[in-house]
Amino acid sequence: MVPTQAALTFVGAPTWAALSGHPVSASVWDDVYEVPHVRIGQQADLVVVAPTTADLLARAAHGLADDLLTNVLLTARCPVLLAPAMHTEMWTHPATVANVATLRERGVTVVEPASGRLTGADSGPGRLPEPEDLFAAALALLDSRGPGREGAAPAPVPTRVLPSGPALDDRALAGRHVVVSAGGTREPLDPVRFLGNRSSGRQGVALAKAALERGARVTLVAGPIEVPPPDGADVVRVESALQMREAMTVAAKDADVVVMAAAVADFRPAQVAEHKIKKSADADDAPVVTLVRNPDILAGLVASRRAGQVVVGFAAETGDETGSALRHATAKLARKGCDLLVLNDVAAGKVFGKDDTEVTLLSADGTVTPVPAGTKETVAGAIWEAVVPLLVP
Repeated sequence: MVPTQAALTFVGAPTWAALSGHPVSASVWDDVYEVPHVRIGQQADLVVVAPTTADLLARAAHGLADDLLTNVLLTARCPVLLAPAMHTEMWTHPATVANVATLRERGVTVVEPASGRLTGADSGPGRLPEPEDLFAAALALLDSRGPGREGAAPAPVPTRVLPSGPALDDRALAGRHVVVSAGGTREPLDPVRFLGNRSSGRQGVALAKAALERGARVTLVAGPIEVPPPDGADVVRVESALQMREAMTVAAKDADVVVMAAAVADFRPAQVAEHKIKKSADADDAPVVTLVRNPDILAGLVASRRAGQVVVGFAAETGDETGSALRHATAKLARKGCDLLVLNDVAAGKVFGKDDTEVTLLSADGTVTPVPAGTKETVAGAIWEAVVPLLVP
């Protein structure tokens, strides 16, 4: 446990020690014979700083080493996770933005702060993320190291600056075949009714358009969508999950990148009525619909992908009593086996049908990259920024 002097002002050293069960020191001059300012960083498997103040972000970005914690940050060769917490004005200040960008470019994982109540009556972005979100991010960084070697210093996990960094080259996808699914699916109950979802298809269409702009040949497999497909894309129209699976399987055979952005129904009615289901005279009488599970299209694409093909999945998640949206998405990435998973936290009506969105990119190597809120076109560019380095030259 390595608190700063400021942290000791809030919580005394005896309390830190009692709660953590470990010695506590903020000074490089304690137990000098053990050389703690070097030893701690060298022996650590993961360094987590939570909360990370604006001052500490600045000192870490500039390589200052005026206390034990900043010395540890300089000597650590393991993954480093910083969890900022400060007032919104401090988080959005150009100096802090620049410091965060510098740290991320060096491979430090700086998670986005949560939005909510701050100190006093203020509210906004800058709140410390929930413990379960930090725990999931820490586990992802530890998993990314893989089996270690005795005495080896693991390289830090890379974290990209997205999406406000430099744009991709205009021809970054030239000569590549990209397949993107978009929209929702409709699972028929009868000739009139269906089971569906709220997906508008805007993000999938934005991804297809961005790929075209970067020189790719694009196949767009579109379920029902609320926006027109981009000019220049080969469009395959589908409605149900079974139709989408067939179209994606065919299109993916020669694709360099497959992006499963569609919101596919998990279930479909076991029986489809030949005629419209009628209401009975009894107001309490309603038909019982038996559902069966739809095939897992993303898992199938991963299982059948050809060598060098990059597969990108999407996860529309909400937190619940078993964990946060990030924790559920991390588990989904492990189950699906795709190269990149785009997490949409859709709690409280967010994302679906909106022009703006905010996502988190989870990579197979354990990188967790929050993408700030922006238009779906901007987010599409950020996703391609993450995909292009994964392509085989």
